[in-house]
Amino acid sequence: MIRALPSSVRDIALLVARLVLGVVLIAHGWQKFVTNGIGGTSQAFEGMGVPMPGVSATFAAVVELVGGALLIAGAATALVGVLVVLDMVGAAVIVHLPNGVFASDGGWELVGVIAAGALALAATGAGRFSVDGALGARRPETVGAAR
Repeated sequence: MIRALPSSVRDIALLVARLVLGVVLIAHGWQKFVTNGIGGTSQAFEGMGVPMPGVSATFAAVVELVGGALLIAGAATALVGVLVVLDMVGAAVIVHLPNGVFASDGGWELVGVIAAGALALAATGAGRFSVDGALGARRPETVGAAR
């Protein structure tokens, strides 16, 4: 029985996951900063009942744009993953949960999948093909272990 992917395959899988998640996050952050602007995003957040819409819009835009770029690079992956999860949980609770599952109905599926992916990356790390890997970031189970 296969319990985990071989380490070389795992590192490629983590790279692909980081690239896909990072691109999606950058697109959404770019939309908030450039396409709609922070003012437009704040106004939309206010209409959705998001508390402190200006602060919330700025937080979401920065986490998504900068966080997406950091995930692609595999830098500060655990921290970025947690921030993305917080961003997506906020979006789900405040806006999407009452609309059901499907994104086409305004539901939580997209923010849920983004949060799950970010949580998995935060838990596993970025893998060998990353800034974290190049800097020697250790996986949680190796911290404190004898070498």
